[in-house]
Amino acid sequence: MRDDEERFGPILATLRRCVALLREAEIPFLVGGSLAAWARGGPEVTNDLDLMIRPVDAERALQLLVDAGMRPERPPEEWLLKAWDGDVLVDLIFCTVEGDVTDEQIARGEQLTVTSVTMNVLRLEDMFALRLQTLNEHYLDYAALLKMARALREQVDWDAVRTRVRHHPYGLAFFTMLEGLEVVEPPQASTAPAAAGDEVTVRPLETGTPSHAAFGPVGDAPP
Repeated sequence: MRDDEERFGPILATLRRCVALLREAEIPFLVGGSLAAWARGGPEVTNDLDLMIRPVDAERALQLLVDAGMRPERPPEEWLLKAWDGDVLVDLIFCTVEGDVTDEQIARGEQLTVTSVTMNVLRLEDMFALRLQTLNEHYLDYAALLKMARALREQVDWDAVRTRVRHHPYGLAFFTMLEGLEVVEPPQASTAPAAAGDEVTVRPLETGTPSHAAFGPVGDAPP
């Protein structure tokens, strides 16, 4: 048994209970959050447990945990429900920054053996992409993500993650850090010549026209 498995015994015991309850009720789920990384050799887990389920199953899943002796909590956020198993918090997440949890997302999970129990675990690409898209100016903590990236670098399709966060400034900043730390390689610039249909005609701006007018009104990004 791993040393940290003994250290984080309560949350892992809760994980086993929840997995057994959801399976018996035939509720599809994913184990997400820091446990998805820890299950693959990542850094230590936190004191909460993230389970991802479909919106249609949220209320039934919460009732299952309550019937098993856990204490329910209904937070103001409209994308999750909570239950307390002693001091361990269970988050039942049914909507992410990319929308509702779907059958397709659950089907992308990987069957892993965690604490001697086989369970459906969120793919690392999904975990990093979702976590990065939650970052904002009020919550900007890269520490845990960097630790997970360094520990799991060989197990992640980083190009797939980069594609999903390409429009998110804090996601792009994360990749700048990973490249600087030599955790991932910078993307290779294309050296292929432009096709004839890709040529761009450039014309001088009229006198007195602001330079941003070439791209439309202020605030509009070029296509």
